[in-house]
Amino acid sequence: MSYGEIPPATARLANLFQSLGVRPGERIAIHAEKSVQALLVYLAALRLGAVFLPLNPAYTSAEVGYFLTDAEPALLLCDPKSEAAMRILCGETGIAHLLTLDAGGEGTLAAAAVGQPDQFDDAASGSDDLAAILYTSGTTGRSKGAMLTHGNLFSNADTLREYWRFTPADRLLHALPIYHAHGLFVAINVTLVTGSSMIWLPRLDTGELVRLMPEASVLMGVPTFYTRLLADPAFTREVAAPMRLFISGSAPLSAETHKEFQARTGHAILERYGMTETVMITSNPYDGERVPGSVGFPLPGVSVRIADPETGRVMADGVGVIEVKGPNVFKGYWRIPEKTAQEFRDDGYFITGDLGLIDKRGYVHIVGRAKDLIISGGFNVYPAEVEAVIDAIPGVAESAVIGVAHPDFGEGVVAVIQARDPDLDETTVIALSGEKLARFKQPKKVIFVAELPRNAMGKVQKKQLRELHSDLFAAG
Repeated sequence: MSYGEIPPATARLANLFQSLGVRPGERIAIHAEKSVQALLVYLAALRLGAVFLPLNPAYTSAEVGYFLTDAEPALLLCDPKSEAAMRILCGETGIAHLLTLDAGGEGTLAAAAVGQPDQFDDAASGSDDLAAILYTSGTTGRSKGAMLTHGNLFSNADTLREYWRFTPADRLLHALPIYHAHGLFVAINVTLVTGSSMIWLPRLDTGELVRLMPEASVLMGVPTFYTRLLADPAFTREVAAPMRLFISGSAPLSAETHKEFQARTGHAILERYGMTETVMITSNPYDGERVPGSVGFPLPGVSVRIADPETGRVMADGVGVIEVKGPNVFKGYWRIPEKTAQEFRDDGYFITGDLGLIDKRGYVHIVGRAKDLIISGGFNVYPAEVEAVIDAIPGVAESAVIGVAHPDFGEGVVAVIQARDPDLDETTVIALSGEKLARFKQPKKVIFVAELPRNAMGKVQKKQLRELHSDLFAAG
């Protein structure tokens, strides 16, 4: 698809949506598989001045029902396979229009767009007008709709275009989902503002990534992309040689993966940091040292500071909660003004909930979520610090460190490990971690699993692990 084909294709969709009564400011929800047509729906919604609402296609009907009730979209697009269930939901939630869209771009949406005019007068959306609502994962309480404006999206894409040295000659390997800020706003928007191109893959397939790398220049992925590439013997230095840039985000990239990747390919992965509510916040430099275990510097125009989680006092050094301010920061949570007010300081800084520090060189390091902080025997234990030590132990593929209720210590440190070596045991892990960690930080228990539980973006689900092992230290 060329850039010349996009305006008439999105005009037909925007005219269709307008004919169905969708007005500027109203929501268009999509619960369908990744497709080029789904991308065109996003662009058509922006042209109309509507608010784009992407939903993970893995969500169940019950989960979708919550989002429809909360967001009250004027139109829902769904996969033909779920049409019957979605029609019932639309009836229950008062949604007037339902269209279907499959992974191949076919369905009632495509049929209804045929014959629509291929010209459309774009809505005059201002920088403060809503462009999209993305629901947070809801790991604590109900999912919240983060309201992102046209100004948020454009400022971030334009900054990243320059920071990551994108040019029209770039070709991005796109294997991310598009219901998430990473695959939708970072990957696609940067490509569009640059006028560069994408190779569009339906999902992560390392064989396809390896096959297509000679035709590409950039890969944006989550850490799983890179661990799977390293596990594929076909991924060699020669395969990676034509690539200009490998970018990782959405979940922490282990320092070991960073080092192993660089040794294999000669490329240092560029790790960056963002959130649904802020799009991108920091990035390792394009030119300059990309520090393993760090997420780099605040992006131009973005201010980052560290504050005491309890008092809000700004800290000159040490670990605290990361707070951010800039044109990338969202407008607030959809219809939850009280939650929005809680998450912003009086001077406009957004409280991310991530714990981190800024080192002497200005690099930002994330040590975990505030809710993941372990307090054992009165001492603070930051899971990321313990995980870095455990991940460096030979035979460990990846670890997740959690706090579990303990009768003596309040919380006991537990390491859940996905191992490469089947002979690795608890005694070895505890002994080797003890060489680098204070006693209160060392795991009191080690659990081995075939795979760590993850969400769609590759983030390890620590809440699930805490629930699963909640009685590990129970008496008896």
